[in-house]
Amino acid sequence: MHTMWKGSISFGLVNIPIKMFAATEEKDVRFRYLHKACHTPVKYEKVCPVCNKKINEEEIVRGYEYEPGRFIILEEDDFNALNTRTQGKNIEILDFVSLSEIDPIYFDKTYYLAPQDNGGKAYSLLQKAMHDTGKIAVARITIRNRQSLAALRVSRNILVMETIFYPDEVRPVSEVPGLPDEVSVNEKELDIAAKLIETLTAPFEPGKYKDDYREALYELINKKIEGKEIKTAPDMPQKNVIDLMEALQASLKASQKKPGQAKKTGRKKNKIEEEKITAQVGR
Repeated sequence: MHTMWKGSISFGLVNIPIKMFAATEEKDVRFRYLHKACHTPVKYEKVCPVCNKKINEEEIVRGYEYEPGRFIILEEDDFNALNTRTQGKNIEILDFVSLSEIDPIYFDKTYYLAPQDNGGKAYSLLQKAMHDTGKIAVARITIRNRQSLAALRVSRNILVMETIFYPDEVRPVSEVPGLPDEVSVNEKELDIAAKLIETLTAPFEPGKYKDDYREALYELINKKIEGKEIKTAPDMPQKNVIDLMEALQASLKASQKKPGQAKKTGRKKNKIEEEKITAQVGR
């Protein structure tokens, strides 16, 4: 499992060095977009519509649109100054609360936290104390330049952190259209509904739930492979070879003007894993 973040849990005057791992992963079946006529994967390029030319990463800056068509530009120095003030490698515990006080709508992504080499004792202490008191911790963390609230809790023998939305990121229920006004409920109907819920009540066993659509989609894909309904992308157009020759000639000409050896250029072939579907279902 890949370590995606290292830092420490700040607990009073105690710092507990930890490593963070993604606890979940998406299992979507992914597809590539192809040109219908020749089944070549489609490229997505950054183009300036005014200058009518392709642009590279070095030509791109970040701007905030404060009015339609009007931007202020933020330079890397601006972001670096903010990062110095707000970033740190700490999961800073702010409060301890009961898990039941947090509506699940606030939960975003889940991560496993493990101690670093010299943090096992302090890690176990915090884990045991939280388990015995039945509390979870509300904390603050910065991941990839974004500051988030988080909830730390104990799950079996590990500390789990879940990033949570800020209150202003959760839309108010009042904005949902079509909610029914208060209506009287028929007692007999309510009694039947309660009995139905009781009948369907069972222990939560995650293993018994599966993605029927994903399994059916993989079955369809495998049948098409076995039936050899396979579309192969053609070789790249000849003009790429011409462009390559032009680039080699230009490099050779430049090397004749300056001492040194011209660098050879070439195309790298993409490796395709035959047993893996790598595409994205419609965007």
